[in-house]
Amino acid sequence: MAHPKVGNLAPSFSLPDQNGNPVGLKDFRGEKNVVLYFYPRASTPGCTMQANGLKDIQVELEKRDFVVLGVSFDPVPKIKKFHDKYELNFPLLSDEGHAIIDKYDCWQLKKFMGKENMGTVRTTFIIGKNGRLLKIMNKFKTKTHHETLLEVLDELSV
Repeated sequence: MAHPKVGNLAPSFSLPDQNGNPVGLKDFRGEKNVVLYFYPRASTPGCTMQANGLKDIQVELEKRDFVVLGVSFDPVPKIKKFHDKYELNFPLLSDEGHAIIDKYDCWQLKKFMGKENMGTVRTTFIIGKNGRLLKIMNKFKTKTHHETLLEVLDELSV
């Protein structure tokens, strides 16, 4: 499997957010651009750093007509706790069966501390108001993800 292609329509989905409410890509079509980011696990150091970075640039993203959606395979109660603890200002979505993570080709074999297992590969998809994929970010440092994202958006003139 491969990531969706830039220029094509992004795969659609509807997933429960941290409050259990359904959120779908179609909810933003024609209205907002979307930063869709996949992260491995709620409340881990890297994922917390990434989420807080995105929280900190929310005003900049709003100026560009972007919403942020974070997706992990964590269950709703876990993402709710993560969302509330760090007072995140964007929705987190639960994909427990990793069907959407699979659709975006982010469920892959990973190596960590000498062990191999399947998991979510940290990846960000930038989707235009028309639902088309504008850019895939999969090479960035977690600590500066938010800064890199703004640079990419400036390059895209979005």
